[in-house]
Amino acid sequence: MSEIKNLKPECIWRNFYKLTQVPRPSGHLEKIQQFLLDFGKEAGVEVFKDPADNIVMRKPASPGMENKKGVILQAHMDMVPQKTPESTHNFETDPIQPWIDGEWVKAKGTTLGADNGLGVASIMAIMEDKTLKHGPIEALITADEETGMFGANALPAGELRGDILMNLDSETWGKFVIGSAGGIDVTATLDYKEVETDADDAAVKVTVKGLRGGHSGLEIHEGRGNANKLLVRLVREAIEELDARLASWQGGNMRNAIPFKAEAVLTLPKENIDALKELAQDWLEDFTDEYKGIESGIEVICEDVETPKMEVPVEIQDNLIDAIYACHDGVIRMIPSYPSVVETSSNLAIINIGGGKASLQILARSSREDMKDYIVKTLESCFNMAGMKVETAGSYGGWDPNPESPILHLLLKEYQDLFGAEGIIQVDHAGLECSIILGKYPHLDVVSMGPTMKSPHTTTERALIETVEPFWTLLKKTLEDIPEK
Repeated sequence: MSEIKNLKPECIWRNFYKLTQVPRPSGHLEKIQQFLLDFGKEAGVEVFKDPADNIVMRKPASPGMENKKGVILQAHMDMVPQKTPESTHNFETDPIQPWIDGEWVKAKGTTLGADNGLGVASIMAIMEDKTLKHGPIEALITADEETGMFGANALPAGELRGDILMNLDSETWGKFVIGSAGGIDVTATLDYKEVETDADDAAVKVTVKGLRGGHSGLEIHEGRGNANKLLVRLVREAIEELDARLASWQGGNMRNAIPFKAEAVLTLPKENIDALKELAQDWLEDFTDEYKGIESGIEVICEDVETPKMEVPVEIQDNLIDAIYACHDGVIRMIPSYPSVVETSSNLAIINIGGGKASLQILARSSREDMKDYIVKTLESCFNMAGMKVETAGSYGGWDPNPESPILHLLLKEYQDLFGAEGIIQVDHAGLECSIILGKYPHLDVVSMGPTMKSPHTTTERALIETVEPFWTLLKKTLEDIPEK
């Protein structure tokens, strides 16, 4: 595992390895915050935790470069905690186990945390290096980006001093992001009174798993299977044809990850159990055929379990199943002027039903505010018809592209000079904190970039080793050539 410390550039991989050893799942950032505070003090730079739980560092300009525009390097400290079914990893206490697999760095049984650990490691490398030439530099390492961009949303006005914001949270080397979608969390809830299960019924836990999952912004257009949406098709037919009843449902665990696993406990007459298992096999064959070329490991498993004493009443059950079935999931529209980029989408991320409470959580995204409002009202209409209470939270606007950005054009020139190739300008459907920070600091000139990563928010997350060194070279050269005020 520690072999990654010897990869080039050593300054980034060494710091990234240190980050993998500090637990930092979203919502549990005390250890990584203290680690970064200690690091900043050891590096000899100004460092503090702000009221929003972000970590801010400040490094003065190199001698003779004090008049250059100030640069804010920005990344987020938290990581998405996903693990394989067989993993016993505890994200709040255990270190990540990175390893080298050919040209990639991966993690054993969990997400790697290269999103956005490589960005943080790059900032650490800048802060500790006494040989680099640069103007004034600030680092903004935000808290809980993955669960609602809370650190960016609560960023105090007047805290940052810089003129240029370089976000290090993009995931394709050679592409420079100048715009991204806005987003909003939609939660539908319902309290209900459970009823007793028929004493003669048996119970079966039906699980859909083995899906690829993925980032609900970067990979929503690939048509990957959503475990919740697959499971509802089977459950609805079991209710209609086999006299099944819903006792509980758990699917997905992160608002911005496509759910790769969902399970429901159904009760039904004992004589219908074999038919349910046959039905599950039929659906497995259908799913495998439908997702041929996209998903290769779909599983539909039926397990006999202890019959629960209570279950969802019929009328509530039917309303919930209808709502899950009807809830829009996936791409709604592409950007007309950028037809290869998703404009509006929704991800049915998390379902929890049981114990008298039902909750469905969706992350809706759009680069247009009117279309974001449209998808929210679409979802509200769906859940209102099921008698559910609908609430929204964590809304953030899109980042409007600025093709004339001076920092963008400096990066494109440096990229051409260094590597003899043209950089690609891109607008992302994934949400970036740039839009929120711009709302508080509208004068900033903003761009986002990073080395190549694949499948963030999944257990197959991986970082392409060969892209980290040129990324580092470009970052250093750009900081040296930042213009004066």
